[in-house]
Amino acid sequence: MPDGLAEATQRLSVKQLRIVAAIEDHGSIREAADSLNITQPTATKALKEAERILGVMLFTRTNRGVLPTQYGTALSRRARLVLAELRHAGEEIRDLNEGFGGRVVVGTLLAASARLLPEAIAHLRRERPKVTVSVVEGTNDILIPALRLGDLDLVVGRLPEFRGREGMHQEVLYDEVTCLIVRPGHPLLSSTDITLADTLAWDFILPPPETTLRRQLEHAFHDAGLQVPPIVMESVSVLTNWRLTARTDSISVWPYQVVRQAVLDGRLMRLPITLPKASGTVGVTTRAGATPSPVTVALIAGLRTIAARIVDETNETDGSDLA
Repeated sequence: MPDGLAEATQRLSVKQLRIVAAIEDHGSIREAADSLNITQPTATKALKEAERILGVMLFTRTNRGVLPTQYGTALSRRARLVLAELRHAGEEIRDLNEGFGGRVVVGTLLAASARLLPEAIAHLRRERPKVTVSVVEGTNDILIPALRLGDLDLVVGRLPEFRGREGMHQEVLYDEVTCLIVRPGHPLLSSTDITLADTLAWDFILPPPETTLRRQLEHAFHDAGLQVPPIVMESVSVLTNWRLTARTDSISVWPYQVVRQAVLDGRLMRLPITLPKASGTVGVTTRAGATPSPVTVALIAGLRTIAARIVDETNETDGSDLA
């Protein structure tokens, strides 16, 4: 056995790292082999060789598949980061060879999904017409772990307040106001001096509990001495929430930029209720210490450009629609 595991890991091949990560993902050597377009004996041989080099058991064989040992979990986590860096290196070389190509995988939260990210992607595509952009929608509890593993290059949306910040770099782009939205003709719109307590008579469409927006909204109700409103539905789907709001008397909760144009056009209506505790910052999250690929750098530059426009528009208003 080598003098130490640290030295032993340097003898592992990229192929072995890829196979180890795939086996943990699938919980099966056969399925891992299929995903990599290799034979099962080839995958088994590579795994056994990796275990021989390290002198530890990476997976435990069971009747229901294979389970990673603590060593297998540790190696798989690091393997994904190594593979992500190699992918970035390949993209950078391709960029240099082909000119302004490459691929970026971006996770998006609700606040960025309607305007910030789409306009930034359009900006990127004008500069790099050969680029490929993959968008993954989700919540921070799903996207941040994927970012840590190197499955995502960046996450765009409302920044997490406390949880999930370790090992991450956050860049604030702008402050986002949260608003309560209803359909035109909603009974609450005929009332005067609407308060937060008045909304409790109606069903709400809320983001899931694991989202930053949901936690901030709960703080707003608690600070007002109120219980969190009853829930008709939990969803981060823009289209679903939009349709439900437009066709029912439910109240939905939105980052203002997501519904801004619909409010200006009169397709949706904003309740005149201020939710300072539910407002927050929108920005970009990346892995701290990681070197982003050129196309990731270009996308972040586009996000800054669009964010600057949003800030300018906000500053130009008289504040009546953003209170």
